[in-house]
Amino acid sequence: MPSSMPGTLDCGLLTTVNKVSELTNKVLLLNAEVLKKHADPFPHRPFQTHGFDCTDIKDHFGTNSKAPSGIYIIQPEGSHFPFEAFCDMDYRGGGWTVLQKRIDGTIDFQRTWPDYMDGFGELSGEFWLGLQKTFCVLNQKNTSFMLNIALEAEDGSSAYATYDNFWIEDEKTSFIMHVGRYFGTAGDAIRGSRKEDNQNAIPFSTYDMDNDNCYPSCSVNGTKVTSCSQHKSRSGWWFSQCGLANLNGVHRVTRGVDISGIQWDTWMDNNTTIKIKSASMKIKRTHYPFFK
Repeated sequence: MPSSMPGTLDCGLLTTVNKVSELTNKVLLLNAEVLKKHADPFPHRPFQTHGFDCTDIKDHFGTNSKAPSGIYIIQPEGSHFPFEAFCDMDYRGGGWTVLQKRIDGTIDFQRTWPDYMDGFGELSGEFWLGLQKTFCVLNQKNTSFMLNIALEAEDGSSAYATYDNFWIEDEKTSFIMHVGRYFGTAGDAIRGSRKEDNQNAIPFSTYDMDNDNCYPSCSVNGTKVTSCSQHKSRSGWWFSQCGLANLNGVHRVTRGVDISGIQWDTWMDNNTTIKIKSASMKIKRTHYPFFK
């Protein structure tokens, strides 16, 4: 994200005083354990605060030993309060702050705007980190981030889509998403192949906060649609008439329903869209603060 972009959202308002006290107590309780070796490669208990984001944590650990994947407490530069995040230290060199993970359909992603703002789910399993927290990580000065989308099909095959220079605007713009260059194996579903499919530079929508481009309606596969979120089973995403990507749809595999579900429609086999079982969104720094 360009360092000149104004950060109008106060990242210090993410949590209440009670939350700060709770996290502080966790840090104190974990001080005695932080030097112990963790046998579980995906520890369910958070470490003490180690850095601004997962890339920063990886770099600090890298001077001594490899940091394990798991739940950490981070405090992005410029924010006033820390919060928990899941750091993937194994995927493609590690240092990834995980924004979203779909595994088995145990968490309902049919949520309201406040839920998508604040985050929901379990960091050790399925979750959405939250638009406010994501903004605070991406809005750090003199940094830019890449976004990685990792997908797994029902048959066990996998694919990915990576975008450089990924950032989102603040709450006043409904967290408009921006992506840079694409590379990967799953196809560029965010931009799609037609102008109306392009979800880049589009605000976030939920069923109770409609920001898509269906005004007053649009046609999706011959169906008249007035709300993409409603059309996509009340999920939240950066919709635009309604687009080819939606990683927050109903988990079709576990719910036993034949709907679009988790959607990345540029991932195809023999002109047939792949049915997705699991997906994740991760971000990693590509540029570092000058003071580091």
